[in-house]
Amino acid sequence: MLQIDDTSRVRTVTLDRPDALNAFNEALYDATADALLAAAEDPGVAVVLLTGNGRAFSAGTDLLEMHARATDPDFVPGKHGFLGLLDALVAFPKPLVCAVNGVGLGIGATILGYADLAFMSTTARLKCPFTSLGVAPEAASSYLFPRLLGHQDAAWMLLSAEWVSAAEAKEMGLVWRVCEPHDLLPEARRHAELLAARPISSLVAVKRTMTEPLRAEIRAARDRENAAFAELMGGPANLEALTAFAEGREPDFTNLPPGW
Repeated sequence: MLQIDDTSRVRTVTLDRPDALNAFNEALYDATADALLAAAEDPGVAVVLLTGNGRAFSAGTDLLEMHARATDPDFVPGKHGFLGLLDALVAFPKPLVCAVNGVGLGIGATILGYADLAFMSTTARLKCPFTSLGVAPEAASSYLFPRLLGHQDAAWMLLSAEWVSAAEAKEMGLVWRVCEPHDLLPEARRHAELLAARPISSLVAVKRTMTEPLRAEIRAARDRENAAFAELMGGPANLEALTAFAEGREPDFTNLPPGW
């Protein structure tokens, strides 16, 4: 589920569901949240480096499990789940470095709003598939993306559900460096270790002074998104998207009720 390695005060957390393109099911949400909470409390960890194993960084929320959540009244959520992972990201007090090794969809893209430094492989791509799933934005991306990218680039990512290349992501400001695939982890780790050589107390103070002013806005954005998501999840557009995914076809939104 996760690989965890500690070297030079950098804790590398590798998402490890390669057969599912590191899609987040409830178990992976819980494991990743626990890893961040543990790293936050560990006095020997200065920086967390987050990456993925295999062809993907993360394919987002596991859609088969999302379908079960929407249709199965006996679905059992995890201890932390998606919202608990977001809480851990918002509260994480130390530098978070992301190394996007492959495709990043949904939370595999929106998590970059919480990265202090983001590196991306030239072969990686990002997508926010919300409108293609008939749902709303997530992870305060409706606030963080316009702030990071500017209104129009953020609007394109959040409204279009189209792929964004590594070069486009860098031009937009969503990632800091683009690397050839074989250079990605060494470069991300080199920068992470440089940060980790600084005093942890100073790293925490710098991050706190940068992020504390944003927390109220992040909370407000999440509340708006959660309300919109709850309204849309299980609705006609969302059910058509999830049914189409389960049946291996493209969704057809042209015959939905008016307003959908």
